Amino acid sequence: MALSHKAKRRWSLAILLIGLPVWIVLASSVMTWLGRPPILVELLVYLALGVIWALPFRAVFRGVGQAGPGDERD
Repeated sequence: MALSHKAKRRWSLAILLIGLPVWIVLASSVMTWLGRPPILVELLVYLALGVIWALPFRAVFRGVGQAGPGDERD
């Protein structure tokens, strides 16, 4: 089922305002629990986690920043 443009905008806002902070806390908690690795390993893990969180939401974020159908802005 395809989401309307308005629904995509709402879901993307919810994901960014609620989901992303939860992901950040979860990622930093896991890294703390595992112990402090060397700084380059830690940097690579955080970079990977920074990309991985958005992959399942590609369809939601695609086209959100553009005008929706029926929007006439000058």
